[in-house]
This record gives sequence, C-alpha cells and structure tokens, in this order.
Amino acid sequence: MVFIGEKVDDFEVESFQNEEVKKIKLSDYKGKWVVLLFYPADFTFVCPTELSDAADLYEEFKKEGAEIMSVSTDTAFVHKAWHDNSESIKKITYPMLADPTGKVCRQFNTYLPEEGMSLRGSFIIDPDMKLVAMDVHDNSVGRNAHEILRKLQASKFVRESPGQVCPANWKPGDKTLKPGMDLVGKL
Repeated sequence: MVFIGEKVDDFEVESFQNEEVKKIKLSDYKGKWVVLLFYPADFTFVCPTELSDAADLYEEFKKEGAEIMSVSTDTAFVHKAWHDNSESIKKITYPMLADPTGKVCRQFNTYLPEEGMSLRGSFIIDPDMKLVAMDVHDNSVGRNAHEILRKLQASKFVRESPGQVCPANWKPGDKTLKPGMDLVGKL
C-alpha cells in the first residue's frame, strides 16, 4: 500500500486507448502528473457518469501537464466493448487500465476481495512519482472531476511555490497562505 508522500512503485498493465490495446507502465509517465481514477466495473450505473465527467475535462488536465487513467478489474477487451457500446464512454480518450488480478487496486488499497472489484478512489501522483493526494469512498457515490482538477492545480501550485499553501476552496489566481503570515495577494 502506498501513502501520501511516498514514491509509488511502478506497475505494468494492459490499457485500452484510442481503439488500441497495449501495455503501459506507470514509469512511462515519469515527469508528468498522473491522476488515477479507480472504479468498480464497466457496464455499471455510476461509473459512466464520472468517467464521462473526467473525459469532459481531459483537455484541462492535459493543460496542467497531467494524464488521467481510469482503473478497474475488467480486462482491456471489456473496456473496448464498453467503449464501443456506451455513448458516455465513447468520449473517453484517456487510457483505461485493466487490472483483472487486482494487483494495482491492492497497491492503492482499493481492492474488495469479496467482490473482485475496486472501491472508487482518486489518486494524484506528482512528476517524481510521489503520491500527493488520495480520496477513497463507497461505490454508491460518484466523484466530481472539477474537484479532482482543483486538487491537481493546488498540488502543482504548492510544488512550484515553496513555503506557500492553499486554503479551502482555493483555485488558480486566488490568494494563498504562508504559514505564520497572512494571505498572499493574487497571483
């Protein structure tokens, strides 16, 4: 299991992206921000709403230097079948990772062994492959891609602005804090 501030161990899995099944490694993205979106399974009810939401903001994530990857215990071929048959999922152009053995889900402590599926989990990994943010919750509640993007932007800001921190609801351009001092002016 990986914790905040720790380097994430590399992994290699099959992925489906742009009509192609191929193997990718996490280390292929070293030097970029990575957002992993774990979800229970393809062909479900809540999952297409949140994965489609992330697809709608994919260009915004890429502008921040980040790659989104969704992860479930389905195979890459099930991802392809879902992509071919769901209008919501057809919008996805980011990699859909296949973790049928649950190895990656176990690495991030989202695996439900009694169900063979993952909890919903969102993880942000910095360019040095260190985990900087995570959120794991029950499968009955979908995520908000705008909030994940905001967390990514805040994580980027504090990495690039040593000594400054972001208050609640911070967005790019808002005032920040320097511990022991008042708010820092708009940037």
